[in-house]
Amino acid sequence: MLELDYRTAFEMAPIGMVMSRNRLIVDCNRQLLTIFEAEREQLIGQSFEVLYPSAAEFERTGDRILAALDEQGRYADDRVMRRANGELFWCHVAGRALDPEDPHAAGVWSFQDLSARRVLKVDFTGREREIAALLVDGLTSKEIGRKLDISPRTVDVYRARLMRKMNAGTTAELVHRLLAGES
Repeated sequence: MLELDYRTAFEMAPIGMVMSRNRLIVDCNRQLLTIFEAEREQLIGQSFEVLYPSAAEFERTGDRILAALDEQGRYADDRVMRRANGELFWCHVAGRALDPEDPHAAGVWSFQDLSARRVLKVDFTGREREIAALLVDGLTSKEIGRKLDISPRTVDVYRARLMRKMNAGTTAELVHRLLAGES
């Protein structure tokens, strides 16, 4: 009979899990390795940057997390991540900083592969992916601008690009297509 303890729960969790220190992967479970199609040795001790489409997206996401943590140190969003083979995919990421005053010092993060529901078909830039994810969350240009530290007008420019790429006539149609996995 399998021993029921915290390590077993961590390893057998139905979502990818990571324990981190200073944005380095200290430990991860089997499901995370499956999601990212990686071997443990490829991830342990590495920066989370290896899971991002680019270094710029890694930096922007780190800044966004710092700005958006709640009082308990929690944060969650949908974002595009990169598997070990280079494939990009949509992923829901949720986590908690163990010390909200020093969010990157240590944390526990979960990763859920959304690729079965949201397939990447269009080539978006990193900023377009960020804005698309926030539009899907229902945020306005002003709210997105605040979250990403850019002007609402800049958000509108990116939204227009997304609408052209997705052949959407309205923001509602764009969001519908993004949610339907047409991105």
